[in-house]
Amino acid sequence: MAGRIEDYALIGDMQTAALVCRDGTVDWLCLPRFDSHAIFAGLLGTEEHGFWRIGPAHASDAEPPTAARRGYRGDSLILESEWDTPRGTVRVTDFMPPRDGAPQLIRIVEGVSGRVPMRSALRMRFSYGRVVPWVHKHEGRTVAVAGPDSVWFDTEAETYGKSLTTYADFTISPGERIAFTISWEPSHKQPPPLPEPEQSLEATEDFWREWVEHCTYHGPYREAVVRSLITLKALTYAPTGGIVAAPTTSLPEEIGGVRNWDYRYTWLRDAAITLSSLLRTGYREEARAWREWLLRAVAGDPENLQIMYGIAGERELGEAELDWLPGYECSAPVRVGNGAAHQLQLDVYGEVTEALHLAHMTGLARNDYASLLQLKLIRYLEQHWDEPDEGIWEVRGPRRHFVHSKVMAWVAVDRTIKLIESGDADGPLEKWRELRDDIHRDVCERGYDKERNTFTQSYGSRELDASLLLIPQMGFLPPDDKRVIGTIEAIQRELSTADGFILRYPTSGENEGVDGLPGDEGAFLACSFWMADDLAMIGRVDEARKLFEKLLSLRNDLGLLAEEWDPRLKRQVGNFPQAFSHVPLIDTALRLTASGAYGG
Repeated sequence: MAGRIEDYALIGDMQTAALVCRDGTVDWLCLPRFDSHAIFAGLLGTEEHGFWRIGPAHASDAEPPTAARRGYRGDSLILESEWDTPRGTVRVTDFMPPRDGAPQLIRIVEGVSGRVPMRSALRMRFSYGRVVPWVHKHEGRTVAVAGPDSVWFDTEAETYGKSLTTYADFTISPGERIAFTISWEPSHKQPPPLPEPEQSLEATEDFWREWVEHCTYHGPYREAVVRSLITLKALTYAPTGGIVAAPTTSLPEEIGGVRNWDYRYTWLRDAAITLSSLLRTGYREEARAWREWLLRAVAGDPENLQIMYGIAGERELGEAELDWLPGYECSAPVRVGNGAAHQLQLDVYGEVTEALHLAHMTGLARNDYASLLQLKLIRYLEQHWDEPDEGIWEVRGPRRHFVHSKVMAWVAVDRTIKLIESGDADGPLEKWRELRDDIHRDVCERGYDKERNTFTQSYGSRELDASLLLIPQMGFLPPDDKRVIGTIEAIQRELSTADGFILRYPTSGENEGVDGLPGDEGAFLACSFWMADDLAMIGRVDEARKLFEKLLSLRNDLGLLAEEWDPRLKRQVGNFPQAFSHVPLIDTALRLTASGAYGG
């Protein structure tokens, strides 16, 4: 059985990523890309679906010992795990070097004290655990082949095969180091070069040290901010600049439920807000690469903006269910692809325009096509802003006039007006100023409940929605407007859990199925960060700081966050780690630091 979601560590090479459990098991790895088929899918099934464990030898492989200590080496994505055993202490260092050729996962076992018996158990299963590869020796190397894939396993330790698994049993002494490496290569090509683990480790550490040096944030929450930035960098597909929402699929929003989605794609919304955080902390190169990715992804059809694309800009992300996988803790179905790709979500136009605006304001080199794209998006909104859509949360029920979607349409028009006013684009200023006023008036008249002094989820509804917290952050209304304060307080009353965390919208009781889906979900972590932001903006800075630091306490021991927090089970749920959780963490830290609202 897979570990708890928060038991996992992330390692990656900016093209794919692996999840490593506390017991030294790699339960998830897709090769060669984030969205490729998994060769280790034990996370969504059992060990029969693929895993790789390295740890102290134990009488029962069914209950391997967990590491006594683990952590990242400094500000890097190099994981170090240590086990204390009756015979001594051992350390395993796991990492994926930034790719220059074949993708590699390297694991170095090091003796710290005593003589510790160790075991490596490698069970490769291709196509999400469905295909058992042909494993054989080739010129002294172990290779697993099936269809288009080959995975090469290299180590100095003696190996043997048993029960369709490759084992290595060995004893490690103080100062001794034994490396294990898997490398992927298309099966029709020549074998990848022999790995050089120690040189790769040094190069990987140098890469992360140099990258983190560019961070311009030096406030009291630097540790949390830097770890979040490293996580966002790890979720960036280096060849194209696309940013995945998470490196996993189908980790459930409710344990045992059906709200299980594939997040290994680039949501324009998630990527745009990630861009904003990177720009605000000094990472202009990543921002430039994402802008270039965006221009390629939407080229030829910018009016029909999809809400998400593949990491290279692919448009077709057809959704399918993998019925041979039982799902994480029996949370089925397991899905790959995402059927929400072709939904209409008008807020995306606002997020993209806001990101382009911020890039422009922070001095990113001008791109004429980016300005042209922005103008085309507004021309589309001119004709469609007043239509119903599926909204920010991708509801699978009927389309509605979501207030947040209209607010973000206003943002798109407002930022484009500012671009024209700066002299960097040409457009019908007066016409679009009138459009901006029309959208603003429409939202305030049709999306606001005067009796309760709050904006609502959609026109004519009584339900609330945490996305309304973005109204002051986007500049739609000032923080001291009574309607803004009323909305914040209403969300605190109606969408807050007993722990003080914020739900996206009501999904239980009479509201069950309101989003077209059965079951419930946890508190959406981004929404709770938004609440902390809003509280700081309206002057309740102590309350904002306490909520923010409470949210920081939900991170696992490595500083990582999933999509949601289950207030009943007191555990993380949803895909992991989640960009949409780490981005608002950075933003709230910046806001609290600027306001001086932080602890000693």
